Amino acid sequence: MFVVIDSGSSATRIYLLEFAGSGIVDKEMITEGVNSTLTHGNTEGVNSTLTHGNNEILRQAMAEGVKKLLSRNGKSQQDIQFIIASGMITSNLGLHEIPHRVAPASIEELARHTVPFAENELLALDIPVMLIPGIKNQTTPSWDNLRGIDLMRGEETQAAGVLLGYQPRLPCMLIELGSTTKLISINEQGQIAGSITSLSGQVYAAVLKHTFISSSVATTPEEANEKIEPAIINAACRSVAESGLLRTLLMTRFLQFSFPTTAAQRKLFLDSAMAGDDIKLFADARGQGFHFDGDIFLIGNAKRCEIYQHVIQQQLNIDNPLRIISDEEQIDMLAITGASAIANILRTLQ
Repeated sequence: MFVVIDSGSSATRIYLLEFAGSGIVDKEMITEGVNSTLTHGNTEGVNSTLTHGNNEILRQAMAEGVKKLLSRNGKSQQDIQFIIASGMITSNLGLHEIPHRVAPASIEELARHTVPFAENELLALDIPVMLIPGIKNQTTPSWDNLRGIDLMRGEETQAAGVLLGYQPRLPCMLIELGSTTKLISINEQGQIAGSITSLSGQVYAAVLKHTFISSSVATTPEEANEKIEPAIINAACRSVAESGLLRTLLMTRFLQFSFPTTAAQRKLFLDSAMAGDDIKLFADARGQGFHFDGDIFLIGNAKRCEIYQHVIQQQLNIDNPLRIISDEEQIDMLAITGASAIANILRTLQ
């Protein structure tokens, strides 16, 4: 048996799997991610919290999560061959920073460059830990050439999961809609060719949490599931193009008092503004030589995927096959499938 850890900004998922099986034996979610190193401890600033060892919070939470998962399934640490982990755990905000691989990178290359740690070296567990490296774009950074800079940590396992689980027509494009919006290109050889990322998910969350716009878009779950209105999506995209994202965000508030709209309509306008701004990613992606000739996968919240699907088709005139993966279990399985493939390669190499 082996354990997969998928570490993000605000949460960490821990999975128990059999080498011979195809499904998840069990799953444990912990509410600690790399942001925990920024929000716990003293309040003297980011650099201070990082240097005071606050990743110990994440380290302990992960170890306890693994122990809880094993105990619930009647397993001991000796039953686990290794833990394989990806995501922000491998960054300078995580438990140990490991270098990115330079794109293009295959699943086999990721496996060959996985970084091993002995028992109790990285986590207080009698289980070896393997860290999967992230991938960075092949570019020569300079102040005159910033567009080509991009990184990923964790999304490489999801990309591998799409390749193995969906057999897409290559080259293909993944659009991951999470705390960031990330376009991932997979070339004709099935290698991860690079990425283009925006901070739209985290900016959206910050707008809702820290500005007065939230009061203008408060909706019930039933209202949030209302059908999208293309005219509102198009209006938000047009406003972003004409007036910029920041004024368009503020327009969400102005709509409440200047135009007969519902909270659900205003929320759709806000959501669409983020999608409208992310259109710029496609120009950067094309500039990096990414292809839109094959399948395009939208991965994330169903409503958000639907909005981006409309924007891609109507605003960018892209009519390639669009496939939406919005079911939480299916999204989980992408990372699991990718990490499991790397784990099986590692097992043959050991």
